[in-house]
Amino acid sequence: EREEKAAKAKDKKSGGDAKATAPAPAPKKGGAPAAKAAAGPLDVSRVMIKVGTITEVGKHPDADALYVEKIDLGEESGPRTVVSGLVKHYSLEEMQNRRVLVVCNLKPAKMRGVESQGMVLCGTGEDGKVEFIEPPEGVPNGERVLFPGYTDVDGVPEPESPFMPPKKKMWEAIQPDFATDGACIAKYKDVAFTTSKGPCKSKSVKNAGIK
Repeated sequence: EREEKAAKAKDKKSGGDAKATAPAPAPKKGGAPAAKAAAGPLDVSRVMIKVGTITEVGKHPDADALYVEKIDLGEESGPRTVVSGLVKHYSLEEMQNRRVLVVCNLKPAKMRGVESQGMVLCGTGEDGKVEFIEPPEGVPNGERVLFPGYTDVDGVPEPESPFMPPKKKMWEAIQPDFATDGACIAKYKDVAFTTSKGPCKSKSVKNAGIK
């Protein structure tokens, strides 16, 4: 009888230990992938580039190398102020009414006291020649520049809004893959900067970095 009681006590103890060491329930399926999808890929789909027209331009009051432009991007709030270091490359007359591409979701930053609300994209050749990346004729102000395979696929993230977080260094990671090819067509990796009227190009600079 003593041995039978001891066996029952042992069984009871074993059952208690088994319960205490039972494995934790498995995490719900899809949790990690969902988080990854929310983060999205770090590529050109995160950048908002729009077509615009320079409607006003003048010299920066405190910096000889800078222009201060008003650029119509088709926004209800009106033209944006953009500061560009293009004095050495374009005259005031050449800047006026110029059709340009603007990176619209960079965090506004003051340049010698004037807040710049975007960045005009230009190509720079090996010889230092700088040219605007220009849209084809007929593209309306405010049209977003698209990148087939990046901005037209299911589940593609919206561009960072209102701007790309500076701490995440998104622009710094994406911009080095911008360049013109041998036909002056602006590309991200091997994909053209595309509009409803065709690709965007420089006038003459080939195989040039774009920024």
